[in-house]
Amino acid sequence: MRGVRLFQYQSIHTQIALAFSALILCTTIILSYTAYRLSSDAVTGTSLEYTKELVRQVHTNVENYIYSMESIASLALSSGELKRYASLPRQDSEEGEELGRRLGDYFRSVLASRKDMASILFVGGHGGMVGGRSGESLKPSSEVRQQEWYLNAHQLEGGTAITSSHVQQLYRGEYPWVVSISKALPSTAAKPSGEGADGGVLLVDLNYSVIDNLCKQIQLGRRGYVFILAPSGDLVYHPQQQILNTQLKTERIPDILESRDGTMTFGRGAEQKIYTVSTTRFGWKVVGVVYPEDLARNKRAMQGSAALWGSLCLAVALSISVILSFRLTRPIKALEGHMKLAEKGDFGQRVEIESTNEIGKLARTFNVMIGRIQDLMEQIVQEQEQKRISELKALQAQIKPHFLYNTLDSIIWMAETRKVDEVVTMTSALAKLLRSSINQGEEWVPLAVELEQIRHYLTIQQIRYRRKFTYSIEVPEELYPYPIVKLVLQPIVENAIYHGIKHKAEPGHIRISGRRGAGGIELAVSDDGVGMTPEKLQTILGGTPRTKEAPGGSGVGVHNVHQRIALAFGPGYGLGFESELEEGTTVTIRLPELEDKGGSAG
Repeated sequence: MRGVRLFQYQSIHTQIALAFSALILCTTIILSYTAYRLSSDAVTGTSLEYTKELVRQVHTNVENYIYSMESIASLALSSGELKRYASLPRQDSEEGEELGRRLGDYFRSVLASRKDMASILFVGGHGGMVGGRSGESLKPSSEVRQQEWYLNAHQLEGGTAITSSHVQQLYRGEYPWVVSISKALPSTAAKPSGEGADGGVLLVDLNYSVIDNLCKQIQLGRRGYVFILAPSGDLVYHPQQQILNTQLKTERIPDILESRDGTMTFGRGAEQKIYTVSTTRFGWKVVGVVYPEDLARNKRAMQGSAALWGSLCLAVALSISVILSFRLTRPIKALEGHMKLAEKGDFGQRVEIESTNEIGKLARTFNVMIGRIQDLMEQIVQEQEQKRISELKALQAQIKPHFLYNTLDSIIWMAETRKVDEVVTMTSALAKLLRSSINQGEEWVPLAVELEQIRHYLTIQQIRYRRKFTYSIEVPEELYPYPIVKLVLQPIVENAIYHGIKHKAEPGHIRISGRRGAGGIELAVSDDGVGMTPEKLQTILGGTPRTKEAPGGSGVGVHNVHQRIALAFGPGYGLGFESELEEGTTVTIRLPELEDKGGSAG
């Protein structure tokens, strides 16, 4: 959940880039590790096969060498002189000495041709011995015939006995390391003269250095080596044989003797070893020992290479992921920008559709949506304009009957008092007033028309109130063409008469003036009547209908004028009142300075 919250406030660009990066990082690590393991296994397998080949090579060389020594021994034993020498009952006879001399020459020629042979010796059954070395002091026959190689050859009865490496003790004062190959000459039937009582044993000693050189040539890694084990468990060759003799180092000899040819692993950790065993035909086991870390000695180089290429691939992949995420999120960001413009009210802009994928479909849907919103808003504006016009016409409709009622009331009053001339004058003024206001049927009229109407109205009211007031109209002619909402002045003048002049003892005066101000046109209706209290003024502004407590007023009319001007021009325009008791009242009409609205002064 913490990871989800961490991504919650990231942009989609960052989220896509992080998702790609995580996927690529995991994939790179897995591939690098897999490649390293496969390479390591392949190198290990190749190294093991190479070790097997080397062990087989040692196996073959040792076998061939031993076979060649066997052949030499067999050839020597097939010699008729050797058989004759062995069959003599006394080798110290004249014939025996002659045969011994010839056999010695033969053995010396063999030794001269094979430097790898340490010695060659025939020990007859009657105690005679013939060697390949002259002038050497051989040990007594009885002592020689107690040695291992002699006894083993007799036990095999014609077979070849091969010893492990050992110190040879044939000659006095010499103790060379050799490998002995011995083979018995079968006994023949004894004759009356005593011949053929016992054959003998031929010994061929190999220089230990030959085996040592064969095995030392083999390199098995940094610490690997080859050793040879005899069937008895004795070591024929080991590069650290002296250390083994001191028990400072051991080999798994019992396990190796019981094993078949192949590969086996012993030990753990740094001491783990891999043994590759190959058994010769005469029972020697040629063992190659390698350490696992030597098999893959380029392990660190492989790790470094895998890390380097993995890092390079990771860097390239991360760069590509950032570019891809940017390309994927660019249309979304563009769409976001258009949405912000729409949020600010710009519904006229459209998103450019560049693709047919999900983002393109989303952009197309957005265009349709803001187009629909724009249509709805235009429809709402039109409906509001129609509503405003309807309300304005409704307010004007409220004024017309109110004005007619007050005018007819004045005419009736004059007719009752038989003032025919004044009735004619008032009726004529009313007719002109109705013709200019009713016959036009227009909402807007020039200021000149409005002033003409108010003159007719004031004429009527002067007759009704018996010259109780005078009036003056002081509006510059340059303002006459400007359009205003019609029937604006009449309700205000009516209130000046009813609330200001009517209750004054002396005749009053009503002044209508006009001027061009900073915010438009200002018309003022001033009277020197009794003025109004703030409560009464508030009643007039609130449009409260006439009551018994406020008789003769026309709060509805003044309120309607204010509402009509506000609807027509906005809340910054309308009426303003200044009134003081016993001093009079001034009503200011604020109007915009507009172009011609199409009204006429007819």
